[in-house]
Amino acid sequence: MSFLLENIFIALVAVISGAMLAWPALSRTRGVKGIDIPTATRLVNQEHAVFVDVRPADDYAKGHIPQARNLPIDQIESRAQTLPKNKPLIVVCADGRSAGRAVAHLQAKGFDKTVALTEGLNAWRKADLPLATR
Repeated sequence: MSFLLENIFIALVAVISGAMLAWPALSRTRGVKGIDIPTATRLVNQEHAVFVDVRPADDYAKGHIPQARNLPIDQIESRAQTLPKNKPLIVVCADGRSAGRAVAHLQAKGFDKTVALTEGLNAWRKADLPLATR
């Protein structure tokens, strides 16, 4: 115990850095299925899946996956009925974190074929895939 008191700064740095390392894993919604870009592309081509971009409208306007529908995450409760229930939905956010929450909300509303794009739009950009601004 005296070691901790004498080295409180070192102990705090260790705790804070451990929390920062664990945060990404803890912040994702558990149990939500994530898919990569090739799988998403296959779903769109074979099952006519729909991309649902849950970022705010102004972020969506700056660049989004072509043909993606914008449904900001704060409007999912009120506008989910505008989405097709007969097609798979691929939820996209900026980095894959808030997409998990959106998937959980949509699944609770009966959208069973709903998945998140792993790493979101960041992965799309890294893959150098096209973005639309309209």
